[in-house]
Amino acid sequence: MSSAPVEVSVSGAVAEVTLNRPEARNALDLALKQALLEALTDVGSDPAVRAVLLAGRGPAFCVGQDLREHADALATGGWAEQRTVEHHYNPIVQALATMPKPVMAAVHGACVGAGLELALAADLRVLAEDAVLGTAFTGIGLTFDTGLSVTLARAVGSARARELVLRGDTIDATTAVAWGVAGEVVPTSDALERARELSARLAAGPTQAYAASKRLLADGPERSLTQTLAAEARAQDALVRTGDHRGAVEAFLTKRTPRFDGGVRAGTDAVGDPATPAGSSPR
Repeated sequence: MSSAPVEVSVSGAVAEVTLNRPEARNALDLALKQALLEALTDVGSDPAVRAVLLAGRGPAFCVGQDLREHADALATGGWAEQRTVEHHYNPIVQALATMPKPVMAAVHGACVGAGLELALAADLRVLAEDAVLGTAFTGIGLTFDTGLSVTLARAVGSARARELVLRGDTIDATTAVAWGVAGEVVPTSDALERARELSARLAAGPTQAYAASKRLLADGPERSLTQTLAAEARAQDALVRTGDHRGAVEAFLTKRTPRFDGGVRAGTDAVGDPATPAGSSPR
């Protein structure tokens, strides 16, 4: 077993990124945060990777910030110099949330604090039966970071987000699914394999359509209806010219199963940001 704080393995078109501090329940120390950011940057920019699976080795997915390291940083003044929220947590979450391909999180055991944000920054989650989710911030006199004030409210609603933060409660996997955090609970021993199965399915799908959908969903709450309709129209205009779309229409009409290559076939255009003004190049 590797001693690297983050392990990356690729199977087919799926990159599996595994937090690898099992003895610390994957508490996020400086080395792990730096390695995670590097790994996510690499797989996010790799055109051969069409889906990413985030997991944690050992008894927990991630218990958030390593408080032993944090206490040392407070004592020495290193916290102010390190500026870990700005330099590590924010770009990690940005990498997960804006990656132009689907991200799946396989969550088991404790998933709290920044660990919860890693899970919520993914597009989809599989929860093991033993998963326990919580914010943990107010318990140590802190507030949100890593985007949790947005992603938690989007997942469970504003009222439940306030309950979780202000009361400091945790919720089990069944409650988390009922509240909208994930789509399913599976036996703990099956969680990783189920997440791998779903990741492989996503990797075989229309990658560019997934990327456009992620951008539209992320930007939607900040746009007016008029702006949303225009952004959707631009995205569809770009996607309709891709080989994935044309091939899927042909497959439907001939009663075949569509095959998506996720990229750009000869004679088609790549999909750009759906916020690109009409009339400009989507490339």
